[in-house]
Amino acid sequence: MNRTSAPVDPSVAGAWEELVTAALLGTDRRTPPGLPPGPQAPAALLDAAAVATVRRRAGLRPGRSTERLRPAPQDPRPPLPPAAARRLTMLLAGRPGAAGGGRGTAPDLTELLPQWLAAANARGYAPPPQALPALLDAARGRTDLRPAALEFAGPRALWLARLNPDWRFALRAAPGADTALPHPEDRDRIHTLWREDLFAERVALLAALRSRDPAAARELLATTWTTERSEDRLMFLDSLRTGLGPDDEPFLEQALADRSRTVRTTAAELLSALPGSALAGRMAVRAGACVAVDHTREAPVLVVEAPHECDAGMERDGVVAKAPAGRGERSWWFGQLVEAAPLETWPRRLGGRTPEEIVALPVADDWQGELHAAWCRAAVRQRDAAWSRALLGEPSAPEAGGPGAVSLAERAKLLGTLDAAERAEWVAGFIATHGLSEAFQLLGVCAVPWSAPLGRAVVDALNIARDAGSYPWSFSGVMGLAERCLDPAEANRLDALLAVPDEPEDASPGAGGYWAEAFQRLVTTLRLRAAMAEELEAAEQPGAS
Repeated sequence: MNRTSAPVDPSVAGAWEELVTAALLGTDRRTPPGLPPGPQAPAALLDAAAVATVRRRAGLRPGRSTERLRPAPQDPRPPLPPAAARRLTMLLAGRPGAAGGGRGTAPDLTELLPQWLAAANARGYAPPPQALPALLDAARGRTDLRPAALEFAGPRALWLARLNPDWRFALRAAPGADTALPHPEDRDRIHTLWREDLFAERVALLAALRSRDPAAARELLATTWTTERSEDRLMFLDSLRTGLGPDDEPFLEQALADRSRTVRTTAAELLSALPGSALAGRMAVRAGACVAVDHTREAPVLVVEAPHECDAGMERDGVVAKAPAGRGERSWWFGQLVEAAPLETWPRRLGGRTPEEIVALPVADDWQGELHAAWCRAAVRQRDAAWSRALLGEPSAPEAGGPGAVSLAERAKLLGTLDAAERAEWVAGFIATHGLSEAFQLLGVCAVPWSAPLGRAVVDALNIARDAGSYPWSFSGVMGLAERCLDPAEANRLDALLAVPDEPEDASPGAGGYWAEAFQRLVTTLRLRAAMAEELEAAEQPGAS
């Protein structure tokens, strides 16, 4: 059995505090009782502290025995290859190791750790036990790391987390933790946890159950829905986004009558993502009444008649009546109606036209921006790739963006509805025409590693910027993305860009040297990523160290 130490005698603790206070203030200002004042006081203080230390350590009395700590569970996964284990240690410590270059050219290892963890998890490796504390510390400091880090850390990390309060987050977030979902057939256990757990654990429980059995999660939520606080209802309702389907409509329709406006708005948003829902049908009727084709002009034109009031039915269906500062009420209501209406409404309403033909129609009276922006939001909400393509337009269009995408953020969201290959192709075409100045957000939604055409477009644009003598700091964000996202196979093609270029007369002073350093860091990072992949692929050799 383990034994703990009993508290130190109060008189001993008091004497120690006196010594510490004297050491902090100085013996010329304070001399502890029993010590001679004067020049000998500092040495006497140190001697007394040495004696007190021995006394404190030797004077501890055995405490009551406690239950022996249970051994850590076994991790059945294969261990990391030795080279990959050493690399993990370097990544967790933030040291570049042998792959690092000189000042300013070393890779940013903190940005490579998520990529390394994803690759290690894909191969099913277990971490070295001695790396677990650093791995948990890294996950504690970076929430973006937690899912991958805790998956990689495995069952032993949970064992450690129960011993250190700083790591308790792992007990809530990791698979297999204390709040993990019981067996689906153990309904009594699930209901007990739902009634008795803390709020964060209940959210985790509902999310886990929703991912396995959407209907069971919805039914569980319904058992306590009317007794939950409004802010809790909002969080619970948001979990229904996972696995959202027609079976959720009756519950969401009831939530439209909730006393909380934010709950009603969220319920309406979820229902509008179900094109066949009754709410979507009501919104289609309202929005369709606001937009029509005017055939009396030389060419067809869309005309808009925004609603003149926000009635009780509209509010119940999630339309927010009060417009934000600077927005007109009618345009505010109109945008919400169009956003919530199923996009399949518009070809039927507007003469059987395709999304491209509808978006190409002129809109009278300056309503085009409001109408197209609402269609953009609807395309993202309903994950409609055909409408996203129409609203994005051609990447080589003279104006950066399509006819309906009025901001970089909207274009990035629309791109998210396309498959990875189409997304990369569109962004590559955009960069080839418009350069990198507006491409950062668009690159952020592209799959990693970047496709060959996208990678070439980025490198070519960086090379053009370098030759023009621009400051590389203007492209630091894109360069950082390239370090993490460019295919490592591109490293050899970049060798020609490592030399300091000749600077044009109008170039920024010293720009050439900074560009050479930036490309050196890019190449070094790509080669490090290639080495990391090779280390994870290597089979562990018997007796290797």
